[in-house]
Amino acid sequence: MRFLFKAIGRAPFPSQTENAPAKPGENPLRTLRVSAVKFAAGLTYSSLAFCLAFSSCGAGTSRNSNAQQTNPEAQTKSAAEKKSRAAVDPNKFALVVTSVGGEEAYTRKFTDQAGRLYDALTNQLGFVEKNVFLLTETAGGGPENGASGDDAAHSRRATAAEVRKSFAAIKTAASPESLVLIVLIGHGTFDSQQAKFNLIGPDLTAKDYADLVAALPTRRVVFINCSSSSGEFIKPLSSPGRVVITATRSGNEQNATVFAEHFIAGLTGLAADADKNGRVSVLEAFNYATRTTADWYKKSNRLATEHALIDDNGDGTGHEEATAGDGSIAKALYIDSKPIEQAAGDAELERLLGEKQRLEEAVGKLKARKAEMKEEDYERELEDLFVELAKVNQQIKARQK
Repeated sequence: MRFLFKAIGRAPFPSQTENAPAKPGENPLRTLRVSAVKFAAGLTYSSLAFCLAFSSCGAGTSRNSNAQQTNPEAQTKSAAEKKSRAAVDPNKFALVVTSVGGEEAYTRKFTDQAGRLYDALTNQLGFVEKNVFLLTETAGGGPENGASGDDAAHSRRATAAEVRKSFAAIKTAASPESLVLIVLIGHGTFDSQQAKFNLIGPDLTAKDYADLVAALPTRRVVFINCSSSSGEFIKPLSSPGRVVITATRSGNEQNATVFAEHFIAGLTGLAADADKNGRVSVLEAFNYATRTTADWYKKSNRLATEHALIDDNGDGTGHEEATAGDGSIAKALYIDSKPIEQAAGDAELERLLGEKQRLEEAVGKLKARKAEMKEEDYERELEDLFVELAKVNQQIKARQK
């Protein structure tokens, strides 16, 4: 009941289901409703299996707890999943947080998106499970709340206290070379003064998140706010070397967003790999998400109510594409563990591949500072980086022979 009053008072939740999104211009405060969904329990039936000599007949149910242990197909699938898991990098950390949904359809949608992102990070993108913090509204709940069967194993409730605990844990474990990814999925608000991300209980403001991020020991941070009104997070979160992405360009774009779905798809699939190098950079994922989000509105014959921004040059101004100094760092930044996979256990090769990525990121950072540098200083530093990069590439080729 407390949340209902909270939502009615200030949360912009358009009245829409997963299959019928809100129409442009709808005022979500007038259309908020509480949905009740009935679930029917399906019954499984026993089947008889006849065996040959000296075997006996038996009956069982499809919900037998030992089914997967004795099912060859399940064992094969499990082995394949383990085999396909990417090499892990213990120096990467992630925090994925969902907002309160306000409606059951939203709660399920946000929980599903966060769960898929968690799975991609820990399986496909090489994050160690203990380094990925997942906070959802449904943590500790059952399927009726949108929670999956294994939510309790790795997720916590999406409260301000848990967000702070997660940042504290990352701060303790991370180093200056660590990569930290923060993704907020769901609803946000802006009251012309403060932008917030809606949590269970008290919310945290954009400034709160800026302070938490600033306390981390690393500057290699990618902060992605996929919520409504998220554009107001750009300025307070902006910092040299940090990538900040928002689903909207201002706090006034308050309708529910679809950016998260497209960004997750871009980050975890090769459809976003524009340069065809077998990897997806943060910029490529952003470009893919902005393009497919715009396509979604066109195909739905709706006026676009969200326009994503990116800022990575620290000037506090985001852009809808890589321009005016933005995008240079994100272009060279990857969150996968391909260098470790390519090294295949060769410690020296892994070091060289890591150095190559560091130099490529340094080039991006330098390009982001170009406007504030003297031309001769910029050219000299760029040349020095390219020379170092060429040397490292030669060493990598020699090592791979």
